[in-house]
Amino acid sequence: MGAHSVAAVTADEKAQTVVHMLDYISVDYPEFVQNGKVLNQSEFEEQLEFSTQALTLLKEMPAHAEQASLLDKGQALRKAIDGKAEGAEVSKQANALRADVIRVYKVAVAPKATPDLLRAAQLYTANCAACHGATGRGDGPLAKGMDPEPSDFHEEGRMKVRSIYGLYNTIALGVGGTPMRAFTEITEEDRWALAFFVGTLRGSEEDVKAGEAAWKKGEGKKEFENLRALVTQTPDEIEQRGGSSLAKVQSYLTKHPEAIKIAAPSPLEFSREKLHESLAAYQSGDAGAARQLAITAYLEGFELVESSLDNTDGALRQKIEIEMMALRASIGAGKPVEEVAKQVKDIEALLEQADEALSGDLSATTAFISALLILLREGLEAILVLAAIISFVVKTGRRDALRYIHYGWMAAVALGILTWVVANYVLTISGANRELTEGITALVAAAMLLYVGYWLHSKSYAQAWQKFIREHVSAALEKKTMWAMASVSFLAVYRELFEIILFYQALWVQVGDDGQVAVLSGIATAAVLLAVIAWVILKYSVRLPIGPFFGVTSGLLAFLAVVFAGNGIAALQEAGVIEADRINFITVPLLGIHPTMQGISTQAIVLALVVIGIWMSRRAAHAK
Repeated sequence: MGAHSVAAVTADEKAQTVVHMLDYISVDYPEFVQNGKVLNQSEFEEQLEFSTQALTLLKEMPAHAEQASLLDKGQALRKAIDGKAEGAEVSKQANALRADVIRVYKVAVAPKATPDLLRAAQLYTANCAACHGATGRGDGPLAKGMDPEPSDFHEEGRMKVRSIYGLYNTIALGVGGTPMRAFTEITEEDRWALAFFVGTLRGSEEDVKAGEAAWKKGEGKKEFENLRALVTQTPDEIEQRGGSSLAKVQSYLTKHPEAIKIAAPSPLEFSREKLHESLAAYQSGDAGAARQLAITAYLEGFELVESSLDNTDGALRQKIEIEMMALRASIGAGKPVEEVAKQVKDIEALLEQADEALSGDLSATTAFISALLILLREGLEAILVLAAIISFVVKTGRRDALRYIHYGWMAAVALGILTWVVANYVLTISGANRELTEGITALVAAAMLLYVGYWLHSKSYAQAWQKFIREHVSAALEKKTMWAMASVSFLAVYRELFEIILFYQALWVQVGDDGQVAVLSGIATAAVLLAVIAWVILKYSVRLPIGPFFGVTSGLLAFLAVVFAGNGIAALQEAGVIEADRINFITVPLLGIHPTMQGISTQAIVLALVVIGIWMSRRAAHAK
């Protein structure tokens, strides 16, 4: 029993232990104290011990405005146990305090990814069946003589008051004074999977089927909007809240937790929720939290449907983006609450329009066009960069440099595939991290493009080219230049792939099962078109005379450097890293033009560097 207090070291571990002990009180107390009489003295003393330790740990937790309230409730719970109060009342108090501790101290109470129940079955056989039995009846070969006996996971009365989170805590922390040890050698992910697997043993197949039918009709969508809601509520609490039908939905979701992810709130719903929270935070005087919530409303919500909305109403997409950026600026500037509230209301109206434009699954035609344009639009910049560099090395006979370029784009594709795997199966890539990656990659790519573009322009004059040929007639390009080309190849491709992957994730969900073939067709068509574009550029660019070829290629790379710089700054602004001071100017995302002082200034600086580079190369050529 003392193991609970010793094991709690950090504040998070203390909070987890408090939650664990409160869970045990809510489950065990009604079994051993009935009608004011103690049926098992040692178990009753354990309940007192748990409540005392919980109070001690709560006192040691970091200071919080609600800590005093938690201590009062803890004292009341201990007093109720000491007074041998009715089991239902003690369970109610323990569950209420447990929920408050989770909320106040933000205890992590949900798995980071959807549990793998197939793996969990294997883990159960290897780690649990010896005591709990192959089917969870508590009749394993090692169960004989154990005191207390291993839990029977089919015992309805006991399992109805156990949450999945409670089962997880038991696996993670063990039960002091019993043979149930802490399985610390098992990863957190596997502990969650085991907890879900044990949770499936309490529901019959009939309950699961009935729950599936109810879920598909829309029942339980609000009550189980995420895994956290599923794992923190006991079947008994769910039944009291929504009847036996809702409890059957919980049985279904415990066996099929992936259904929750599929039914997650739409990006626009998420945006509206975060905007409400942002306004509430601003009204309470917390401008920092309000600004962060406003950023989240854009990055984790609206941005995921931007590409789809672009294909149905581009002007509306642009207007919403501008208004959401203006909201963040108003919060940062400390504008009056009334003004911020009006902005939130206006954005919500625009989101309603977007909802109507995107309502229902996209038609097959719209899904095809959306998928085609995403890849075509995002991939065109990468193709232009690759084609320009490949044309150069082919035309100059420096094919030894081709492998560096291929190294670059192949590494980008490999990393893109890894990004897709991570985003789908390991963790959710946050909007802020997405924009940071895009922004930083774009700015680095812009710098590399300036370098390569300047190098090419310096060879655009006949004298310079002839000198270059003489000096390198049998030698490869300078290593630093080839690695620069490889870097540009990598950055140009990965930046686009990173965005393409995340756009397609949102589109895949939006189109539904019927539209997914159309999406794949759109991707294939776009890939063919990009290949044709690349072939045309390669075929006709090498026919240009040497001077114009270098001039056109260097000009193209300089142009793309300006575009990348503008889009890089815009991405960092969307992530909230850089302020966005709007100015009266045109908006052309295709050219990287976003009407903010920071974005336009950066593009102007890059453009100035391009002009200076041209002037320097011409001056050097005339001096020879």
